[in-house]
Amino acid sequence: MVVAKVADKVAVIQNPHLVNNNTGGKSMSETSNSDYLIEMTNIEKIYKMGGNSFKAIETVNLTIAKGEYVAIVGPSGAGKSTLMNIIGCLDKATKGEYFLDGVDTKCNDNKLAEIRNNKIGFIFQNYNLLAKLSILDNVLLPLLYLGYTNKAAKEKAKIALEKVGLGNHIKHKPSELSGGQMQRVAIARALVTDPQIILADEPTGALDSKTGKEVLKMLEDLNNDGNTIVMITHDREIASHAKRMITVRDGHITSDEINEKGVTA
Repeated sequence: MVVAKVADKVAVIQNPHLVNNNTGGKSMSETSNSDYLIEMTNIEKIYKMGGNSFKAIETVNLTIAKGEYVAIVGPSGAGKSTLMNIIGCLDKATKGEYFLDGVDTKCNDNKLAEIRNNKIGFIFQNYNLLAKLSILDNVLLPLLYLGYTNKAAKEKAKIALEKVGLGNHIKHKPSELSGGQMQRVAIARALVTDPQIILADEPTGALDSKTGKEVLKMLEDLNNDGNTIVMITHDREIASHAKRMITVRDGHITSDEINEKGVTA
C-alpha cells in the first residue's frame, strides 16, 4: 500500500516484513530470527519521580535486520531518545525482552558495557571528541578498551580516518577542524571497531545544511557497503534519507514504513 506524505512530499510504502505492534511482537515475516540484529518484544521504560511513575516508552515491538538503514523520528519528548538509549545498551528496559545480535541484554552492567563496546558504534550530535587528543588518538581509543595494542590500534584508526577522507589530518586536534570534519572523525571512531550497528543520534544537528548533506551521503554510502545504521532525528526530511522510517509519538511506535525516497536515493 502506497502512502503519500503530502507535507514533506516523501512517498512511502508499508513494509510487509515488520513487527506488528498489535500482535505481541510476532514478526509478520517468515524470515529467521537469525537475520535480525535487533529484536525487541513488549519493551517498556518506566521512570520514577518522587511517588510518581512515568512511562517513557510502552509496548514497543521492533525488529531491525542486518544491513538496514533505519531512521527513528519523532518530536521532543516522544520517547525516541529513550528508545535509542535502550537500543545502544546505554540503559535497560524496565519490562520486555531485547536481543542484540542474538544476545539477551538483560544482564549486569559490566556485561552490558561489553556488548555495547563490541557491537555498537556511536555517532553523536556534538561529536564527543576529547579536545586534548589528536583525531588519531580519538579514533583509536575504543580499540584500546577492546585490548588492541597501541600499534595495531593506530593502524586500524588510520584506515578508518582515510575512509572518511581525513587521512592527512591525523595529527590535528578537534579544535583545528570544521564541524563537518569533526563529525567525520566521529564516524571514523564509530567504524573503527567494526560494529554490528552504527547508532547515529541527530548526526546533522550541529551542522549547516550543506555539511549535513555531506554527512548524510556518507551514511548512505556506509549502508550501501553493508553497514547497519539506526539514526535518531526529530527532522522528517533528514529521516527521509533512510530506507525505513519509524515514527515514535507519546512513547509508542505509531508508524513503520519503507521509505521509497531513501530506497531510490
